[in-house]
Amino acid sequence: MRTYQGSEIRNVGVVGHAHSGKTTLIAALLHAAKMTTVQGRVSDGSAVTAYDEEDVARATTMQNCVAFAEWQGVKVNLLDTPGFHMFSHEARAAMLPVEAALVVVNAQNGVEAVTERVWKWAEEFNLPRMVVLNQMDSPRAGGGQGLSALMEDLHDRWGRTCVPVQLPITGPEGFHGVVDLVTMQAFFYEPGGNGQGRIAEVPSGMLGQARTAHEALVELVAEGKDELLEEFFEQGTIPEQHLITALHEAIREDRIFPVLFASGETNVATDHLLDFLKVYAPAGSERAPIAVSGPPIEQKELTVVVAANGENGQEQTADGGGNVPHNGGSSHHGPIHGRGGLDIDTGIVLRAVSDNEPAAIFVFKTMSDPFTGRISFFKVVSGVVKTDMTVENYARKGQEKLSHLSVMQGRKAVEVAELHAGDLGAVAKLRDTFTGDTLGQKDAEIRVEPEPAPEPSMTYAIEPKTRADEDKLAAALHKLMEEDQLVRFFRDAETHEFLVAGAGQQHIEAIVSRLKKRYRTEVTLKAPKVPYRETIRGKAEAQGRHKKQSGGHGQYGDCKIRLEPLARGAGFEFANEIFGGAIPRNYVPAVEKGIIETALRGFLAGFPVVDFKATVFDGSYHDVDSNELSFKVAGRLAFRKAMESAKACLLEPIMKVEVEAPEEFAGALMGDLNGRRGRVQGMDARGRSTVIQAEVPMAEMLSYGTTLTSLTQGRGSFHMELKQYDIVPQLVAEKILATAKKPVEAEEE
Repeated sequence: MRTYQGSEIRNVGVVGHAHSGKTTLIAALLHAAKMTTVQGRVSDGSAVTAYDEEDVARATTMQNCVAFAEWQGVKVNLLDTPGFHMFSHEARAAMLPVEAALVVVNAQNGVEAVTERVWKWAEEFNLPRMVVLNQMDSPRAGGGQGLSALMEDLHDRWGRTCVPVQLPITGPEGFHGVVDLVTMQAFFYEPGGNGQGRIAEVPSGMLGQARTAHEALVELVAEGKDELLEEFFEQGTIPEQHLITALHEAIREDRIFPVLFASGETNVATDHLLDFLKVYAPAGSERAPIAVSGPPIEQKELTVVVAANGENGQEQTADGGGNVPHNGGSSHHGPIHGRGGLDIDTGIVLRAVSDNEPAAIFVFKTMSDPFTGRISFFKVVSGVVKTDMTVENYARKGQEKLSHLSVMQGRKAVEVAELHAGDLGAVAKLRDTFTGDTLGQKDAEIRVEPEPAPEPSMTYAIEPKTRADEDKLAAALHKLMEEDQLVRFFRDAETHEFLVAGAGQQHIEAIVSRLKKRYRTEVTLKAPKVPYRETIRGKAEAQGRHKKQSGGHGQYGDCKIRLEPLARGAGFEFANEIFGGAIPRNYVPAVEKGIIETALRGFLAGFPVVDFKATVFDGSYHDVDSNELSFKVAGRLAFRKAMESAKACLLEPIMKVEVEAPEEFAGALMGDLNGRRGRVQGMDARGRSTVIQAEVPMAEMLSYGTTLTSLTQGRGSFHMELKQYDIVPQLVAEKILATAKKPVEAEEE
């Protein structure tokens, strides 16, 4: 394939709710661009970006995938992202290497939960957004109420700046074309064809509607631009070429969010969508300079270098207030604030996306292939990278050779000789490079800050089936952790069990399936453990005395402690009220240590005791036999005795849950949440969906994803996070205590 400059590259993240048709739409775009001879299908696993065995088996995208289309002199890089709420962290990670987001909305359901979520993330990243109403071939498009209902939904969510740049053409044969509101031309298609449209005049029956929509578009584009408004008022319109330029700028500046129409399934209006991306999506080289971390500058250096597009830098000296004049260059150190004439550099650098800057790449994704090994997907931040080039990993201070540079078409690697600033590429078998690393020239160090790794919300215990599986388990899981930032693998220090954490039940089941298929490692999943806690509801005092004589020096420790409850979430406090030297000061920390160790082992059922205050107020000691160990044991004994009368109880984690689903399912969902000991806090309308806020015990939410899918026909989604711990009701606590393992105290020394 040919080499593309930054101005010829379009990086687009394809985002949206699950089952909005993102993968199918990408398959249609690739077929329309003649990148594939036959249009791929999700149903049979032939879609280019649905190559992972688990994605195919579950008919849903679970990780980011990259494909590209060569179209009329430009290269469109497409990042297919998951739309299922459990894997939406991947969609957020995909926003770092792209310059625009193509927000795919299911025309049957309108804006859904994850669509809303990714829109907010794109807003945080300042990404231009283009909306595609997909599945327009469905008779239920617009909820059966047509275009007006679809646009009303978009305006309710995102405002009037969501404006159609097309109108859909429908008829007895269904959705079969679009009217371009910029050029005022119609494009007709053969549903199920190759995606190539036939240009014709706007149908007479749509001419009035098209003119009205064209005027609304022109008026919105002209807003905020005085010269355009003058031209609009003088001529009553804006000439086509001026409108194209102005619309491109408005999209890039987030003043307008264009709305397009397509059908990935029948491949209608996909070539026109490619045309739109070519003309209106920001090019890789149009990206604003990227804020990155530069190498630290010594405080004694009072000069910084400001370079303009790779030209020789011009030294500029900070003034007495620590301010540095700026000449409009493309790369400079960030704000410098001095105190007493001493300048301190923040380390923030603006690196222009330009071929003239030093070469640097940012690894935004890692894939572990059992045959190829580790494949690193990267964004060329600046400069030109070439095959067999040696670069330095700035984070790990090692060198890597970029052998066999390639661009990815799904799972297929297409080798290239070089990649320019703004492009996306991949390279295999880097030794010590992982997701989030920045690599580049040794003398031009920068660091692109990666997105913080998301936190898992569910943990399962896993047990290898055989000794051979146990030997392979750690290595296999670490490879999966390299490609999925949400996966965690660790050993429980208390139970000595292997634990794997992920976004939810389906996520963890997919991990187990990959272990078996890719790495021939079989494990058994055990029911996840709820992280219960124990606490006290009353005050209690007790004495702990440890006395042991075994010839020679003995052991003697004696302390009296008081336990009292604290507010929920306060943790543990320790106080010393010893007067008159009843216990020497150097032995008091040993009492505290004994209490903490015993509290961690629990009292009722082996769960850590929290939210209490322990005060040591009296005791005695022996000049010869007392030591730290004796007082630590005395602290343990005193704590256990005090717990017997401190009204110990169980605490359980309460989750803040937000469920979104079509309003017709609201009644069933609320009934189900109430049945899970949940407390519904409120219910709001969001477009045609209902959002239910509730507080539900974690123990009741472990299998909620499956139930939600069943209750809402797969159209609901939920998000939960820990809110607080609360006391377990007596009847529920009795069941837990009946099956719990009592804490085993360590043998006293």
